[in-house]
Amino acid sequence: MIYLLRHGDAEDGAGDDAARRLTTKGTRQADTAGRALIALNAGIEVCLTSSKMRAAETAQRACRALEIEPETAPELRGGGFDALHLAAGRGETLLVGHEPDLSNEVARVTGAAIKLRKGGLAVLDGGTLVALLRPRDLASIAGP
Repeated sequence: MIYLLRHGDAEDGAGDDAARRLTTKGTRQADTAGRALIALNAGIEVCLTSSKMRAAETAQRACRALEIEPETAPELRGGGFDALHLAAGRGETLLVGHEPDLSNEVARVTGAAIKLRKGGLAVLDGGTLVALLRPRDLASIAGP
């Protein structure tokens, strides 16, 4: 399975876009995503992330619960990417990135037209969209 996580809520884009950090809400979303993935028994083996600060922070916080270290993948920094290629041979993979790239990739792989919310998660099994979870769904799964 491939798990696509959109970065959490971030600072306004007044300065350098790549340097935008998570807000308090964004850090909470990232922490919650990690706990939800544990509760779902996702069995994530590897996490690849955009190098942009907000995505890297999201990956770092979510991966803390998963007890894995995220790796930077230049393909996730912005623009189109191939999730199946990135995840090939890696087992259960978490990709942390940006919109509209994540939703576009879900559409390319599955044909499903979605819009991934900040802190939201899409789960793919080959060419099938298995789940689309909003941050509030992840919070319900993660528990207190």
